[in-house]
Amino acid sequence: MLDKIKLKGCASVYGPLEDSYLMAEQVEKYAFGSVLDLGTGTGISGIAAALKGCNVTFADIDSNAIRCAKENATANGVSGNFIESDMFESINGKFNTIVFNPPYLESARVAERDMALDGGASGRELIDKFLKEYPGFIENEYVVLLLESSINGYEADVKRHNFKVVAKEHFFFEEIAVLKASSGIY
Repeated sequence: MLDKIKLKGCASVYGPLEDSYLMAEQVEKYAFGSVLDLGTGTGISGIAAALKGCNVTFADIDSNAIRCAKENATANGVSGNFIESDMFESINGKFNTIVFNPPYLESARVAERDMALDGGASGRELIDKFLKEYPGFIENEYVVLLLESSINGYEADVKRHNFKVVAKEHFFFEEIAVLKASSGIY
């Protein structure tokens, strides 16, 4: 199904790369019910969930990303709820599936201030905020999918937050992994 998704790139919005496709593949496998695609960007993960029949909320801090995700969702014949939100700030309700592919590069490694890449001084600011806040937004039956990098030490989060690695890819400078936490059924 992923090969049938049509995506248009948009100015200042992170274009899908290997990490996006790795996450979307896991969304195809695990997403169910009500889905929050946090940091949606072009909407690839939310679109993959919607094509499975999930009820999707596409959320991003960037209004351009929300517009881009909406255009891409329409081009793929799916709809959803589109919310401009700084992380969970404007999110209401609980979800069966939460998907987050965060910016994870250290600010010093990002040439210009680029929200799609800049994960703060340590590269973990948004990851740590997500790990602290997501439990308040999950239903009793849930799946959480989080993309991390070896740059951020994802192995520690696997142990500390009871995640398991469901997919990973190695590149010459890093390994990216999709981590999954769930209520046990999924």
